[in-house]
Amino acid sequence: MSKLDELVNLLKKAPDEVFIQPHNVPDPDAIASSFGLQYLLKQRGITAEIVYENELEKANSTKMLELFDIELRLAGDVDTLGKEDWTVLVDVQKGNTNVTDLVTDEVAVIDHHEYMGNNGYKFEDIRPEIGACSTIIAEYYMENDIAIPRNVATALLYGIFMDTDNLTRGVSENDINMFYHLYSLSDISLITELKGNQISKNDLADYARAFSMVEVYGELGFLYLDNCNDSLLGAASDIVITIAGVNVVVAYSPRDTGIKFSTRSIDDKVKANDLVRYILEGVGFGGGHNSMAGGFLPVANLEESKSLHTFVRHRAITFIEEKN
Repeated sequence: MSKLDELVNLLKKAPDEVFIQPHNVPDPDAIASSFGLQYLLKQRGITAEIVYENELEKANSTKMLELFDIELRLAGDVDTLGKEDWTVLVDVQKGNTNVTDLVTDEVAVIDHHEYMGNNGYKFEDIRPEIGACSTIIAEYYMENDIAIPRNVATALLYGIFMDTDNLTRGVSENDINMFYHLYSLSDISLITELKGNQISKNDLADYARAFSMVEVYGELGFLYLDNCNDSLLGAASDIVITIAGVNVVVAYSPRDTGIKFSTRSIDDKVKANDLVRYILEGVGFGGGHNSMAGGFLPVANLEESKSLHTFVRHRAITFIEEKN
């Protein structure tokens, strides 16, 4: 029995509606994975609506909805959402800071991030070794010999493209295989159009301000962004890591409830997930992949008498020195 068969057999027992929930502020991989899964379930007789929290921030995420005719609804706009409903989490797991715990019962999860433990799921397919959640969904199509519509194939291809940074970050053999399988089924002109819509005009001032704040210590780059959105924090980290000589990036930005962190690494000795956990040990929490990760420092754990910037730099530099 395939993973899709297991999931479908479970969801057929749902007492009420079925929903698909990606992480808050869904990015291209989360959107594509949810969209691809929604079509798969429909082929097996299960209607599932995609719900999310927090508005889309990236221009390319919004463009995806238009180009591929994807419907996402804010959870707060769905009047029928209730305790009897079942939800499949996609590209995220319970307990992560970037997913809102809705009133529904999260019975299933499909994700490619670090395993966060048994959270009462009735079905789970969690593969940290995979670079994009879209790869997992694409494999469901192949394993079950289900034809992939052109718009779904193109969306999944773009999801892999973005989350692996064009097959250069955290990529596995599965990602490569699915990328080239989907490529022949996709409308590449839409990928080109999406590449031309990755940032908005409003992002330009934020990027300019962000890059003026970059500090470099050896192979380690630091970036502090004042009140930026999560998408910009990650995107800025991706650009800083391309600076000659910079192999590790620590970016952080204030939120109303604390400090959001984003880390990147192309140094085999320095894992981005280990780095963010080391920085936040005892004061916050973090996790992710070897090449990219994120974390959060709650405002209650911030010490007013200590400089946040000094704290972050001291811990990050200490971690790097211990690895070298």
